[in-house]
Amino acid sequence: MQRSKQQALMFLLGAVLVGGVLGFSAERVFGHEKLVEQYGHDRRAFYDDLGLTAQQRTKLDSLAFQQGCEVRTVLAPEKPALDSIRNRFKAEMRQVFTPDQLSKLESREKEIKARREAHEAKEPKRQCSGK
Repeated sequence: MQRSKQQALMFLLGAVLVGGVLGFSAERVFGHEKLVEQYGHDRRAFYDDLGLTAQQRTKLDSLAFQQGCEVRTVLAPEKPALDSIRNRFKAEMRQVFTPDQLSKLESREKEIKARREAHEAKEPKRQCSGK
């Protein structure tokens, strides 16, 4: 009886560790993509630096989009929990700032949102295929 309890506990511990690692890794992937989008770094400049052909650029764009779709699919069940954590952090973070700092932050956020919307308006919206 004692051995089966130990096995069950070890299984649960392993599941928690694997879940934590997957969550952390996925957040790093999404966080990086959001950072790049927010601060306007352009993938085309990277491609230009490497001297990639149009065919190479298209293939890399497709691979990056496919990876994003796959990661979103894996994280979909966890999205509400991640959103809750992010929203709580933002609310707590805002309590640290002075009113002047908050207005600067809100101005910056509006700027970033406008830049993102302008970028999305130029690029056609791609949909992940349901596998």
